[in-house]
Amino acid sequence: MVAENSETRIAEDISERGLTSAEVAERVKEGKVNGEQTIRTKSVGRIIFDNTFTFFNFIFFVMAVILAFFASFDKDGIGNYGFVMLCVFNTLVGIIQELRAKHTMDKLSLISAPKVIVLRDGTESEIKVRDIVLGDVMILSAGQQICADSVVTDGSIEVNESLITGEPDAIRKNAGDKLMSGSFVVSGRAKARVEHVGMDNFAMKISAGAKYIKKPVSVIRNSLNKIVKTMSVIIVPLGIALFCVKYLVQGNGLDDTVITTIGSLVGMIPSGLVMLSSAVFCLSVIRIAKHHTLAQDMYCVETLARVDVLCLDKTGTITEGSMEIQGIKTVDVSEDEFKVHLKSLMNALPDDNATATAVRNYVEEVCAGDEAESTVPFSSVRKWSAARINGVTYVLGAPEFVFPDESDEMVAITREKAEEGLRVIVFASTACNLEGDTLPDNLKPEGFIFIADKIRKEAPDTLRFFREQGVNVKIISGDNPVTVRAVAKRAGLDDCDNIIDMSTLKTDEEVMEAADKYTVFGRVLPDQKLLLVKALKAKGHTVAMTGDGVNDVLALKEADCSVAMASGSDAAKNVSSLVLLDSNFASMPKVVAEGRRSINNLERSASLFLVKTGYNLLIALLFLIVPSVLPFEPRQLTLLGGVTIGIPSTILALEKNNKRVEGRFLPKVIMKAVPGIITVMTGIISIVIVTQCIFTGLSQEEQQSLYFLATVFAGYLFVFKSCCPFNILHAAVFVFVILLLVLCYFVNLSFIDIQAFFGLYRNMTPDMWKAIAVVWAILIPVFALSWWLDSRYNETFQDKVGALGDRIESLRKSKKRKNAQA
Repeated sequence: MVAENSETRIAEDISERGLTSAEVAERVKEGKVNGEQTIRTKSVGRIIFDNTFTFFNFIFFVMAVILAFFASFDKDGIGNYGFVMLCVFNTLVGIIQELRAKHTMDKLSLISAPKVIVLRDGTESEIKVRDIVLGDVMILSAGQQICADSVVTDGSIEVNESLITGEPDAIRKNAGDKLMSGSFVVSGRAKARVEHVGMDNFAMKISAGAKYIKKPVSVIRNSLNKIVKTMSVIIVPLGIALFCVKYLVQGNGLDDTVITTIGSLVGMIPSGLVMLSSAVFCLSVIRIAKHHTLAQDMYCVETLARVDVLCLDKTGTITEGSMEIQGIKTVDVSEDEFKVHLKSLMNALPDDNATATAVRNYVEEVCAGDEAESTVPFSSVRKWSAARINGVTYVLGAPEFVFPDESDEMVAITREKAEEGLRVIVFASTACNLEGDTLPDNLKPEGFIFIADKIRKEAPDTLRFFREQGVNVKIISGDNPVTVRAVAKRAGLDDCDNIIDMSTLKTDEEVMEAADKYTVFGRVLPDQKLLLVKALKAKGHTVAMTGDGVNDVLALKEADCSVAMASGSDAAKNVSSLVLLDSNFASMPKVVAEGRRSINNLERSASLFLVKTGYNLLIALLFLIVPSVLPFEPRQLTLLGGVTIGIPSTILALEKNNKRVEGRFLPKVIMKAVPGIITVMTGIISIVIVTQCIFTGLSQEEQQSLYFLATVFAGYLFVFKSCCPFNILHAAVFVFVILLLVLCYFVNLSFIDIQAFFGLYRNMTPDMWKAIAVVWAILIPVFALSWWLDSRYNETFQDKVGALGDRIESLRKSKKRKNAQA
């Protein structure tokens, strides 16, 4: 007993004076300090490392090192290193975009970084949240965030725990009650002793599960990686074989063999496509920033455009987080009289909660200036507030607390409105005096107020947009399922009667089974949100998730594309792909439009690049048996790629394009590239026949010139196809790239020899021109035929290749699971 009394006195003493400076220093030394509370953005070093040390850069680095031993750096050889510039550009774009996003997020976190008032050495002082130590006494008042798990030691406060639990209602906390980190004080003042710091805090335990690196979910990025990795596996043995055949068997010069072999291998990797995709997505990120949306990775706009399931958090996403009055029902008084009495009461009360704000807004224009004789502020325990004005006592509160013996009519009204998702508040009056905190006698109802969550103005239009785009919208909330359904209905969500109370589900299997089955989910725990997202992804859906609280962090991290509100928690913002800086849900359709522009235009441009990959691979295989020099040096491929691929694809990729995303990216672009590959190979084979059978005495430069002209003509035919249907911009692009090549052949500049830089040969004989004209004439009908075949069989090819890809992926995952189990 003596020991207990001693401990009590010590606790009371600490509550009165707080910790001493010596006690604080000792606890900091022991590591009992709060530290950083947020999930940090990626470090600068990590951003540079992730963008620099990629498989793509590694392949090109190795090629550049090999080339450096054989190709000079003078005006005749420097053009062979053009592909290195693509690597540098691609890397810089990725680094700059991520650093920009990091800077914005860190600035947001700094602006919103909470501070706390603590009692130390008997004096109140403001400190940073990271400096809180175990046992500190915090002074909490309205508007402050609770930054560490604690217990109330003195006073009384109302707390909003919606960022933790999803429940929007304020909860009264008295001495001895526990407080969770991440919640906010709505009203009152209290002292609270810190019980947990750092990773032991409730909010940090939830956030800890999100502290892992998640790769961006991008079909285009993954497809490009597949192409690069596949070609990198092919080019090693193919490069060795080419070198051996050309140098050891056919006796070509060492330098020429290495340079042309590297040229063929570089051409097999769509390096320009990697660069273009980075540039296009980076521009998309800049465009959506104009709509107050921050993208934390370049590919999230693409992912959102591909989403087929959108999971929305109710509070802060569909609703504003505030309340509004939907209507009133008066009893034995007129509406005007009812509003005057209500305005008088609200003028007298100091209440500053969501309900009081909604009532004040409702009667804002009503005139009433009578002063109150006495008041009783609202309490979450009493569930009512009151004031005596001009000899009349007015009471506002929950019907079941103001009228414990409710009439059948009152019960019916409450039940009917509850089914509509409305909260019912009764307004009553009596001539009896207001004595202390006791409810006065002889109360008579003057009317009922129907109140509900305020729907964001943009929410109905945004939900309609996603519905029209074939996106299945689900609402996931920690609130009561009936309330969530009513909000969904008011916001215009389809199938909102398909609801489930997640507190009734006991196993993970039940939760995962419910994911596809229901539309509205109520009383959802943080780990259940995570399971729902995982279940939807496991069923083949591309899932987007919106949220603003700590309770949303795990699900946000798991989703293919996550969207957070700037008004939400730092943890939610830092793990999300997109942050709506003005917390405006209406920005999402604009992000989808940017994603569509990027995807559809890149599909058209990607086929241009894959033409080069395809024909360079086939040329390398062909020239293993053809006793001739390889067609291209790297510098020639740089010009060839620029005028037939790089310039037109870049311009076309920046056009507006809001068409819905359809088909599978990789099979679609491969099939579109086939006509160009067939046409180029027809031209190459024709030139092989000419040089081997007709003009057998041509030099290496003359042969490469014929190969170049045949290939560039086939490339222009494919650019023509990509520009269809023609408009002014497309026509200008087509004419420009032709004129640019002509200028490169015939214009001399004082500061650079363009012909030497790109390895162009201009001394064409009449016979060579006749031969190339015949080849060009052959290429036109060949391309027209292959174009027709493409338009007829493209979708069939996509379906078959896509199904094969799905089967291979399924077998890979199955094998991976078996290995993990073993």
